[in-house]
Amino acid sequence: MSGALAGLKVLDFSTLLPGPYATMMLADMGAEVLRIESPTRPDLVKMLPPMDAGTSTSHAYLNRGKASLALDLKQAQAVEIIKRLVLEYDILVEQFRPGVMARLGLDYDSLRAINPRLIYCSITGYGQTGPYKHRAGHDINYLATAGISSYTGRRDSGPCPVGVQVADVAGGSFHGTMGILAAVIERHSSGEGQAIDISMTDASFAMNAMAGAALLGAGVEAGLEGTVLNGGSFYDYYRTRDGRFFSVGSLEPQFMAQLCHALGCEDLAGLGLSPDPGVQATIKQRLVETFAEQDFSYWCERFATLDACVEPVLSIEEASEHPQLVAREMVIEVPREDGSVQRQAASPLHFSRSESKPDHVGGALGRDGESVLASVGYSEEDIAALRAAKVTL
Repeated sequence: MSGALAGLKVLDFSTLLPGPYATMMLADMGAEVLRIESPTRPDLVKMLPPMDAGTSTSHAYLNRGKASLALDLKQAQAVEIIKRLVLEYDILVEQFRPGVMARLGLDYDSLRAINPRLIYCSITGYGQTGPYKHRAGHDINYLATAGISSYTGRRDSGPCPVGVQVADVAGGSFHGTMGILAAVIERHSSGEGQAIDISMTDASFAMNAMAGAALLGAGVEAGLEGTVLNGGSFYDYYRTRDGRFFSVGSLEPQFMAQLCHALGCEDLAGLGLSPDPGVQATIKQRLVETFAEQDFSYWCERFATLDACVEPVLSIEEASEHPQLVAREMVIEVPREDGSVQRQAASPLHFSRSESKPDHVGGALGRDGESVLASVGYSEEDIAALRAAKVTL
């Protein structure tokens, strides 16, 4: 069964997490993705442990289903290879700082002249314009600049690092993928491609969905533990006697009633939506004390059959074995070249007719170079000369 994006061809120049995650999503949906990787420039994702079969497991995950071509883009011959490839491809994704692709002669205007249907997506920290466009940054910096960090954390300890790369993935990868697919749809009517400018800071700012609306529309500023959803109410995490945690989101009265019944705090059942900070502090303290009276396993059993918006905080290993995620087949085994498999998180996108399963993990740098170069007219002698000149591996 072919994927929903079968027939689309993607050139991926990106590194680190945002771009590679976006193009992995496209590959999971059936697009043909060619990763253009530097044979000399280090990529942090490739260097991060754990290592497996000589490569980072993260790299093997992000490169699954993709072909790999190693090119030194600082050499004119490599740029010529890209210009040949662009004639055959629909989409280009890059993640360099603004101006880098232009210096290489691979900017949108240059490549549009070769292929007017090309969709060219640039994912950067701050975007292609503005005073910060050349500034370095990471996920934590984009969240700080976008205002998210100002109300994510505790009053007594301040903002806290988020385990998931929110700006990178939700900001860069997801918005990049949405923009690309929108441009593909638009191309059906216009016949032309276009450039897409994705700023992870812009996207993070836009994700201030509720707090941003409150500030911009009503002048109400969110602060640490200052709203219903960020610790300012009983909507929070609670430690069990043995040091594990439970999440409690029982905001609606019907869920609050079940929570209070399970905890033996029926007198609090009608107070859940009180806007009084004192009342919320009272509820919270009672929940802290009650959850601390029993072990994690006790509360798991107590809430297992209740529809109370209360769930245990699971490790990734526990989550991978959760009956819901197992039923949804969210852990898959992806083939390696040696015939073994690597367990990976599956694509969360489920189609009725267009499911696509990855046929291999991300492999060695430049693994597909010979076949890719041959596909755009390079002979065996040409490829040998390119290798000798260290244009490719």
